[in-house]
Amino acid sequence: MKKNKKKAIISITILFVIFIGYHIFFRNTEIFALSKYGSRGAEVTQIQTKLKRWGYYFGNIDGIYGSQTLEAVKYFQRKNGLQVDGIAGKNTLEAMGIMNSSNSSSGSSSSYQNDLNLLARIVYGEARGEPYTGQVAVAAVVLNRVKSSSFPNTISGVIYQKGAFDAVSDGQFNLTPNSTAKKAAQDALNGWDPTYGAVYYFNPATATNKWIWSRPMTVTIGNHRFCK
Repeated sequence: MKKNKKKAIISITILFVIFIGYHIFFRNTEIFALSKYGSRGAEVTQIQTKLKRWGYYFGNIDGIYGSQTLEAVKYFQRKNGLQVDGIAGKNTLEAMGIMNSSNSSSGSSSSYQNDLNLLARIVYGEARGEPYTGQVAVAAVVLNRVKSSSFPNTISGVIYQKGAFDAVSDGQFNLTPNSTAKKAAQDALNGWDPTYGAVYYFNPATATNKWIWSRPMTVTIGNHRFCK
């Protein structure tokens, strides 16, 4: 009788350990669907739409993950420091600002963290040598563009718009942001706008584009002139 009881306790213990291990594994492992060559559907349409808007994709927006979409995804990954495999998995989709339906349980929190990370990276890439207020200002410009009908309506869309930011073009956007850049991005997301609504900025010491000099100035912070 005691032997049976001991076996039962051992069996229950083993089952309990398996259950806990299973729970921990799936709690900390994202079961994340992905789009790849041959996929079809709404997510592929989103990918094509964004990549076409940003100048990476030149085919039809048909929701079919064909060879052109594959090459466009690889191009996007290569330019933005991601694994170049042509698969729109978790990291690539997040970089594009696409929330995968299988990850919807994390909802707005995950989306917010993604936006914060993108903003911190653009701040670090564009303005890490600037005064703190100037770093917040760069993040604020991105957010002001999101609000403007003249620009894409998402943070990822604004940042990845072709030719919009030198840091994206020259790869500095892929550097790991420091705590100051993250704090500046956070402050901008919380509503601080030292630019007074600016949607452009430039360095007067290096700018050669005549058009940017014609924009109405709102403020100068550090080496950057902010304008509308």
